[in-house]
Amino acid sequence: MLCQLSINNFAIVRFLELDFKAGMTSITGETGAGKSIAIDALGLCLGNRADAHTIRPGANKAEVSARFSLLDIPLAKRWLEDNDLDHDDECILRRTISIDGRSRAYVNGNPIPLAQVKALGHLLIGIHGQHAHHAMLKHEHQLTLLDSYANHKMLLDTVESSYHRCKTIEKQLKQLELDQHERLARKQLLQYQVEELNEFAITKGEFETIEAEHKKLANSTALIELCRSQLDILQDNDQANVESLLNTSISQGQDLESYDTELSSVVLMLNEALIQVQESSSELDRYLQGLELDPEYLEQLEQRLSKALQLARKHHVNANELYAHHQSLLAELNELDSDDDKLEEMRELLQKSQQAYLNHASKLSQSRIRYAKELDKKVTQSIHQLSMPKGKFSISVTFNQDVISPHGCDAIDFLVTTNPGQPLQPIAKVASGGELSRIGLGIQVITAKKVATPTLIFDEVDVGISGPTAAVVGRMLRTLGESTQVFCVTHLPQVAGNGHQHMFVNKSSKAGKTETSMTPLNKAQRVEELARLLGGDTITSNTIANAKELLRS
Repeated sequence: MLCQLSINNFAIVRFLELDFKAGMTSITGETGAGKSIAIDALGLCLGNRADAHTIRPGANKAEVSARFSLLDIPLAKRWLEDNDLDHDDECILRRTISIDGRSRAYVNGNPIPLAQVKALGHLLIGIHGQHAHHAMLKHEHQLTLLDSYANHKMLLDTVESSYHRCKTIEKQLKQLELDQHERLARKQLLQYQVEELNEFAITKGEFETIEAEHKKLANSTALIELCRSQLDILQDNDQANVESLLNTSISQGQDLESYDTELSSVVLMLNEALIQVQESSSELDRYLQGLELDPEYLEQLEQRLSKALQLARKHHVNANELYAHHQSLLAELNELDSDDDKLEEMRELLQKSQQAYLNHASKLSQSRIRYAKELDKKVTQSIHQLSMPKGKFSISVTFNQDVISPHGCDAIDFLVTTNPGQPLQPIAKVASGGELSRIGLGIQVITAKKVATPTLIFDEVDVGISGPTAAVVGRMLRTLGESTQVFCVTHLPQVAGNGHQHMFVNKSSKAGKTETSMTPLNKAQRVEELARLLGGDTITSNTIANAKELLRS
């Protein structure tokens, strides 16, 4: 619950430090005294928009802080723990606004973004403004009220998640369909190119092989002549050849070695040279024997080499890259084929996701129907107590699977009849301003009991209500205050008198400056304030007696 609120240089407040208790706290004061300033300041702590104009004239900075006890707020404790913010069963929200319009927010002394402050604030306080009943005319707000009462957050989250999944798949499918024409054109080109390369069927490393073979066969005559010439030099020439000359040299070297063993290494090297020459001759002879002039095979090689070069030019690659290019085109074509499969799979997935969404939305709709019936009875009972004895309230829940949203497929309409014999009609058509505020107040009180918010603020929600009806409203809020901390800004003595405690807002002027203060009232002061609310400026013994009676009742 809210334990303390401190306000510095905010609007016409110079300094306020307020301590609060459990139960219902009535807040009253003269018109224009600033009864809602404390609520506006609290709103800043909860992440509302900051404005430099709210800084008290003459000050450079406004600062507001609120201290909450977390003993009975496990959700807030968990939120602080999840966000690595220490709490010790207490939470302090602080907000500063500088004259240049900049603002900063802190939780337990740690600076955090406003979005996080707002997320935490929803777990701590619920604020019901004086115009809340007008928002009730909007169907989306009616849906929010029903869902708040039903408290089926898990169903709502499931439907929203399912909705976004459908939208994501729809987006992906749309992109695939937009790309389909481009893919089809590319696929037709690839099919032609791949078919051409399939027909040629070049293998890995083949171009290098046929290029080398062609070079060899194209130069076979020269190769034969050169090989024979080499063999002639090495061993075949009868007059002089390398082998015979080496043999002569070796023979002479052996003679030299017999005179001087130091020359034995020369003989050794000459013998090795002879061996190398003989092996070279053998290799050349073997190569020459295997070398054939085959014009037909040469022509085949020339044709394949020419075709490879032609295809390489056509595909804008080097001839030795033709095999890799062929494989790349094949892979791309297979991928496009798989994209076609993916398109069909995506359509099936979307259909399944849409059906899953409708199943979740249907369960949510059934839950809404169930809680709508429950809320119908309670609101009808409430408006009977609020001087509409013949009134009837009903919530229409219409499921339309053709209209989908993150919140389901339901159209919600609050229906009411205020006079016997009249049919139920949309609330906007039949309820007067006073009736609307009473119905709205009844719904707010009922839904507030169901929602686990530890502190509730009702800011002049009793506008348009008076007399016995006001007394009923007061009793409703007091009953709510037995289980929840309630703050009620009101101008009605019948409501204010039901508070467990009472705070008075006063505006005063001194030395040309206006200042607002808020003070708790003791029992005697409460009687005097209630008498003022009952009788205006003139307080008589009768109004005093009536005020005492209000407190007693």
